[in-house]
Amino acid sequence: MEEIIFPNQIRMFRRVRGKPMKKLAEALGLSLSAISKIEKGYRRIDEHQLEIISKFLDCPKESIFVSEQSSQPEVIKAWKHEQDRRSNINEGGGLKTLGAGLRYIRGQKKLTLNNVARGAKMTLSVYHRIEMGQREVDEKTFRDIARALGFSEEELQLKIYELDMSGALEELKQAEGKTGLYVSKGGYNDLPVSRFMLRSADAKEQTVSIYGLPGPDGTILIDKNAPMGSMVCPSTLSYDPDLYAISLISQTLGTVLPYRSVLVASPARTPAVGDIAVWPKENNQIKLVSIEQNKDGKMFAVSQHPQTAEEITPAELQKMQKVVLIATP
Repeated sequence: MEEIIFPNQIRMFRRVRGKPMKKLAEALGLSLSAISKIEKGYRRIDEHQLEIISKFLDCPKESIFVSEQSSQPEVIKAWKHEQDRRSNINEGGGLKTLGAGLRYIRGQKKLTLNNVARGAKMTLSVYHRIEMGQREVDEKTFRDIARALGFSEEELQLKIYELDMSGALEELKQAEGKTGLYVSKGGYNDLPVSRFMLRSADAKEQTVSIYGLPGPDGTILIDKNAPMGSMVCPSTLSYDPDLYAISLISQTLGTVLPYRSVLVASPARTPAVGDIAVWPKENNQIKLVSIEQNKDGKMFAVSQHPQTAEEITPAELQKMQKVVLIATP
């Protein structure tokens, strides 16, 4: 059953009918927080839940929807702001590319959202948010999705990378979040030929150099002429010939990672919210930071030693390099 998200008049009808939010929450079996998000148009509901709401409020389903000509322009404005915020959270980041790649591949295989969600043993709502680039994915979840689509983890990673490098995902990445209703395009063409295309059989391990000397104020000095050693990266990263590694010789990330961990960075990949990133500074110095975002959509580069949270612009984020692999001692 497809889920929908829409600006609505649920709160208005509930107040007119004198119905407390708690009673609606009980009728739907949801928390008060979930009801609040539904009323603001931030949370999806399915057709069955819409039926329950309609009966609870004693009004037609059509009356619950808000149109552009509605007498509640603040509802429309707030909903559009939230949709735009969600759409832009991962602009240029990995989650948007991942979501577009999954959607493209699902279209190729002519699978529905429900097919993949069930195969990955997750709810339709959760998987839908992943395809929309609005939800982070851990290793287990990615492995489950890969299995549901008939791939191994490595095969799916490579397939999405090939699609992205070929430009096949651009239309989908631009379309994510533009509508609350998901409309299947009924399948996509095979991957176009591209000079960036890689074959799984050609993927090989590569050796990258390790750098890192203590710098001032928690920074790390990178001298590309004096590597401290080298390490082998897995074949899944063989598409990126510019990788380099950094020895974590400062506590810039606090105690999140063990001292002397090695982090592999990709100059070709821009970090997104939730990533660890290399932030180039002056005089061959870099800072290792985590990218975070507050409820207002502002992004910050966070380090723990010294403890700082510097607000950054999208342009500054573009200058950073994503950490794509962490090796612990």
